[in-house]
Amino acid sequence: MELRHLRSFVALAEEQHFGRAAARLHLAQPALSQQLQQLEREVGVRLVDRSTRRVALTDAGRLLEERARAVLGDLERTTADLAQVAAGRLGRCSVGFVGTATYDVLPRLARRAREDLPGVTLDLRGEQLAPALLDAVRERSLDLAVLRPGAEPTHDLVVTPLRAEPLVAVLPTAHPAAAAGVVDLAALADEVLVTHPSGHRSAMHGRVLEACARAGFAPREVLEVGETATLAVFVAAGLGVALVPASVQALRLDGVAYVPLARAEDVDLVLAHHADAGPAAHAVARLVRDVAGG
Repeated sequence: MELRHLRSFVALAEEQHFGRAAARLHLAQPALSQQLQQLEREVGVRLVDRSTRRVALTDAGRLLEERARAVLGDLERTTADLAQVAAGRLGRCSVGFVGTATYDVLPRLARRAREDLPGVTLDLRGEQLAPALLDAVRERSLDLAVLRPGAEPTHDLVVTPLRAEPLVAVLPTAHPAAAAGVVDLAALADEVLVTHPSGHRSAMHGRVLEACARAGFAPREVLEVGETATLAVFVAAGLGVALVPASVQALRLDGVAYVPLARAEDVDLVLAHHADAGPAAHAVARLVRDVAGG
């Protein structure tokens, strides 16, 4: 049984006339008759009652017309879906985010993808650490990762800069500098510093210590936490101060003040994915660059 046989049969069932059906299919009438005979031999039953005036479907013919319409409809939808997949508008994509991008880039990407790529199912994973994100992309358990640079990517990863953003101080609202317009980082030298994990588990840990060193001090005590939200909660509890990218201000929390630094310290945000990522991943990557690039 061939698809052309089914298309011809459906046209004949609709027109109920060999001549009109043949003209609609751009076939000679004998060719259409031959296709119907081939189809009847294939299924082993008579499909139409022929007369000189009209073509009437048998009970088997009416059943085949119903099933043929379903098959041809599925084929049309599948063909359309394949085009959508190739264009990156249908499929799945998993994206991981470092903690400092979880409260800014993640929700904006989710909103834009719902509007621009409704056929793509997103798996969004926030509050991750940069080295672990790179490993997940390398192992293909993630399609895309939004992270802070710090680990050298392998040759098969594409790393695209998204933006640079300033560090801000996270202070308890009772801190003397909390109401100031800016704070000198050196003025925080005697504070307990709440940071992301050390030991190459977080790109932000080293970046924050480098900023402190440029301000002329090493923190007297460092308190490490795994998640950005936990970091802010520790500051709100009065356990120390922290430095985070300005986008973390999207995380609203009572008891915390975000204060710009008097001397700018910037950190980069990048997007990583495999060079051979699929169409859906590339489509989502374009949205990530759009929503995070400002």
